[in-house]
Amino acid sequence: MNNSNILDEVFEEFVGNTQIFNDREVLRHDYLPDRLPHREEQIKCLGQTVAPVLKGARCSNVFIYGKTGTGKTAVTKYVLNHLETKTKEFDSPVKVCYVNCRLIGTEYRVFARLCQSLGVFVPFTGLSVGEVSDRFRTGLDSSKILFIIVLDEIDALIKTRGDNLLYELTRINGTLYNSKVSLVGISNDLRLKEFLDPRVLSSLSEEEIVFRPYDAGELKNILFERVHSAFRDGALSNGALSLCAALAAAEHGDARRALDLLRVAGEVAERRGAKVVVEEHVREAEKHIEHNRVADALKNITLHSKLVIVSLFHLSRANVRRAITGEIYEIYSELCGELGVTPLTQRRVSTLVNELDAVGLLNAQVISMGRYGRTKKISLEVTRTLIREVFADDNRLGRLVRCKLKSLSRHARGGS
Repeated sequence: MNNSNILDEVFEEFVGNTQIFNDREVLRHDYLPDRLPHREEQIKCLGQTVAPVLKGARCSNVFIYGKTGTGKTAVTKYVLNHLETKTKEFDSPVKVCYVNCRLIGTEYRVFARLCQSLGVFVPFTGLSVGEVSDRFRTGLDSSKILFIIVLDEIDALIKTRGDNLLYELTRINGTLYNSKVSLVGISNDLRLKEFLDPRVLSSLSEEEIVFRPYDAGELKNILFERVHSAFRDGALSNGALSLCAALAAAEHGDARRALDLLRVAGEVAERRGAKVVVEEHVREAEKHIEHNRVADALKNITLHSKLVIVSLFHLSRANVRRAITGEIYEIYSELCGELGVTPLTQRRVSTLVNELDAVGLLNAQVISMGRYGRTKKISLEVTRTLIREVFADDNRLGRLVRCKLKSLSRHARGGS
């Protein structure tokens, strides 16, 4: 059978099968429903914070934080969408600009996005950050508006670029005559405050809203709200729904994970030609999502974090199952030399190890050595096979994974 016949068979089988879904898009986490269960308190709090703009006054800056999948972005968009509708009723000169800092990635591109929302032209590249910042300030002041800037996943930008952008934006009102800026900063990292200059923190955190994780019952309610729109009648078992909620609750109460599990479980059932999504489909979906989640995490960390992972990859290959920071740093420094990049200090690498431990790519465990004090033993939480797969497409990292390192000869031993 040739390739086109195989595809014809796949597509015809899909179209001919009993349909599981009414609308699978309802189960995507960027879908904004009409109601957000169990976030009434946060909706009210954010609404009260931004309400002054309806009377032409600048609202306080607000800092929103909580773990991934706790509803921070959904609540912010929900409230600000309603606010924009109300500003038309009250004829208030308010504009909202949403920026995902993880996707945009640099100060230049953030300012370019802000300029674009004001209709100010900025080339994709070629100007200094200072020039783009000046164009934004000039364009904003001539607009005569109250400008609400939402900086989602601001932690991703601060950890790689520092807090210069936030410093400028929290100070910008002192240079404006006709417009005013308010900031909404959203962070997945509860420790972000540790990375901020105290002057930035005091300006950004005029108001704070904390989003706690959902429990299993709340996640089940969130899923249940979407089930009727997403699935055909009778296409989802109660056991599958409950299992999705329970698995996501165990993963820090992550609603995104619950929605992904339910959608992928439906797709698994669909491919198998099943009429009902059952728990077995959820279990298979969990394996699939976990593999993709770890791969995405490896792809999206910084270069130096990747080099720490590759260092542990080589130590693990030499049967060093649990390494100390000094051993990792020696390999890491050699890898930096291979790439021609300047290595970070050992202290900074130790911080990277803690961050990689927090996202589950490494396991860093403090072990007592009795009268010799305590030491940190570090091991990979992902397989070497997956590391090879993820870094294979990157010429530099793929080469580092395949190369033999001189310093490893001193570390090779029968286990650690």
